[in-house]
Amino acid sequence: MKKYIFGAFLVISLLIGLTINNKPMVSDSTSAAKVPEQMVIIREDVNESLETATFAGGCFWCTEAILQETPGVIHAISGYAGGEEFNPTYEDVYTESTGHREAVRVYYDSTVVSYPQLLDIYWRSTDPVDAGGQFVDRGFSYTTAVFYENDSQKAAAEEYKVNLDKSGKFKTAIVTQILPFSTFYEAEEYHQDFYIKSTDRYKEYANNSGRNEFRQRIWENIMKEEATR
Repeated sequence: MKKYIFGAFLVISLLIGLTINNKPMVSDSTSAAKVPEQMVIIREDVNESLETATFAGGCFWCTEAILQETPGVIHAISGYAGGEEFNPTYEDVYTESTGHREAVRVYYDSTVVSYPQLLDIYWRSTDPVDAGGQFVDRGFSYTTAVFYENDSQKAAAEEYKVNLDKSGKFKTAIVTQILPFSTFYEAEEYHQDFYIKSTDRYKEYANNSGRNEFRQRIWENIMKEEATR
């Protein structure tokens, strides 16, 4: 009888041990929501040998359109970057509670277009002194940021920001943040290539949002001044 009792005790102990060892290493729901550094989830089949860059420039429809049409850019993917909520939806990010910004992740051929050139194209599509959003879109998720992925990108982004600040082209300080890349989650399919899929809606938004007017009034004048020097 004793050996049966001992055998039963051993089985129960093993089961308890397995249950304890297989518990997730999470103490509460808050820590469960956090994700590892440099988490990227995309559905597209991309060439991993390409260089990558990630920019937040307000509404990702417009940022994606501008970057996607750049020679050397193979993919420009709209998504959500920089926050801690795992794989959020548009509705989640819209609540301004996830820490994510609308952003675009670019896969590019560096033999055709360089990172500094992408920086220039990105910055000239934004209002870099607006700390509350971009144009008609207000809130943290629409604020601007460059997410650097290595020291070279960090140095190039910081240099561009410093030079833009010193240039005096804007009356107030440049507020676009330069941040380490951490997370990027691809947005819903209907957001991808919106300027192609819904051309009329895209044009109406781009014109009425104030972005196109700002680019023409500010950046195109800046480019004309630079060309005459």
